[in-house]
Amino acid sequence: MELTPQQVFGRLAEAQIVDVRETPELREGMIAGARHIPLSTIPDNTAALDRNRPVILVCHSGRRSASAADYLAAAGFDAHTMTGGMLEWTADRLPTVLPQHP
Repeated sequence: MELTPQQVFGRLAEAQIVDVRETPELREGMIAGARHIPLSTIPDNTAALDRNRPVILVCHSGRRSASAADYLAAAGFDAHTMTGGMLEWTADRLPTVLPQHP
């Protein structure tokens, strides 16, 4: 399922936000509370995710997060992707934070 940045913003308290971008990309800012799990490591990190809470995957433009959402959905997670990625999030002027450990 695809969610707009505004819909994601409204679900921050209930969902797990997973940023699948590569570490250098995080310098552009992240959604507060997001967990960084690069796309290539998603299969190795599913145990770190709560299967009882929705997972919203985020990337730069929405392509990589869609792949990650498909993978997690096939693994039994309630997985969603954010349309437009961080490009759309920042265009909508939604808040970002800088990562503590890029």
